[in-house]
Amino acid sequence: MRHIQYKLLHLALIFCGFSPLASSPEVRTWTSSADPDQTFEGQLLEYNSHTGMVTIDRGDRRLTFSQELLSAADIEYARAEGPGLAQADRSGRSGGSIISRPVPDVLPKPGSAAADMSQPVQVFIIMGQSNVLEMGRVIDELKELYPYLADDAGNWTIREDVRNIHYQGSGRPANGNIRRNDWLTISGNRIGIEIGIGHYLGYSIDAPVMILKSAIGNRSLGWDLLPPNVAAYEYDGTLQPGYGETPSTAGQGPLKPEDEWYAGLQYDGDVARAKRVLDNIGEYFPGAADYEVAGFLWWQGDKDMRNPAHFNNYEKHLVALIKSLRKDFDAPNAAFVTASLGQTKQDDTSSGHGIILQAMKSVAGGKYSRELGDNIGFVYTHPLSMGGSSSGHYGGNAQTYMNVGEAMGKKMIEMLSD
Repeated sequence: MRHIQYKLLHLALIFCGFSPLASSPEVRTWTSSADPDQTFEGQLLEYNSHTGMVTIDRGDRRLTFSQELLSAADIEYARAEGPGLAQADRSGRSGGSIISRPVPDVLPKPGSAAADMSQPVQVFIIMGQSNVLEMGRVIDELKELYPYLADDAGNWTIREDVRNIHYQGSGRPANGNIRRNDWLTISGNRIGIEIGIGHYLGYSIDAPVMILKSAIGNRSLGWDLLPPNVAAYEYDGTLQPGYGETPSTAGQGPLKPEDEWYAGLQYDGDVARAKRVLDNIGEYFPGAADYEVAGFLWWQGDKDMRNPAHFNNYEKHLVALIKSLRKDFDAPNAAFVTASLGQTKQDDTSSGHGIILQAMKSVAGGKYSRELGDNIGFVYTHPLSMGGSSSGHYGGNAQTYMNVGEAMGKKMIEMLSD
């Protein structure tokens, strides 16, 4: 792997017209993480602490690449001296924060102003299983518990700067239908985490916001939602299928049979359905011409906690998921926020759902900052849950869904702030 990393850096330098061993005056010597004898000369221009991307000036060219390709000493230097990398994502956004105002002590009621359509829509994609669906029963008491949800006349407020979309389908990309396509408000008798998330993001971001949910219930990360970069692996003497494989074809590569459910089929479907919305952004967000995928929100784990092969590999699969989503949505800088199951206590290290919580904490705790950046957030939801468990959708208690949604929205704002 280290040999491959060095080759990638070597090729990047050659492509830009430089030999890795060439030197320039008054610049720093940089060392490859693969081989300490391989060095090159250049001056640090920028460093993005969220993504771990480095920009170095070789004279008349700028080179941008992952800090993983540099030595530990070089990374420490970049972190200390780098002013922040202006890494462009799919819509050309510079590395600056999209957060215009911090989280307030009390969220005010939304105004009636429409979104500023001169800016790209900031898209936040919600994925997971039934935890992220609308399972909270709406009650009038919500207007008192969360005052920003009701206007002075007692009606549910409407955020006309936040679009709320839910595309739900089982399996293959051709399946499914739009379940919700409206401005963010409470309508009907059920809510999900998108209400709390959308209100906080809408307040803190001046640009138009889209909450795009692409999810269905009873899906596991270790099987249904397995991302494309996971190969077959052995657990307890049994070869587990990698992406595109079935139990009977484990280890044979992503054959993706048309007549069988394969590992990652729901991932393929959920990604394709979300992309279908984004490819027609003006249809789902009136007046929109462009967008940026700014973040992903993930509340999941109920199905994985029942399968030892899945919960014991949850950390590895979650890292792979973040990488795959950023790649598939052309959003290398996108933030990622994950939340534990509500019944799980933070000191649980032995149960299936406890191991999943620990995996989420590990991924968000900086262990993978060199490859994922520092904009991975975790929300501990046990203090936010009003009882019940993920298996019973927390008894349909809307406060649980509001509390978790608010916390995930606040955490996303934190991840997006400079």
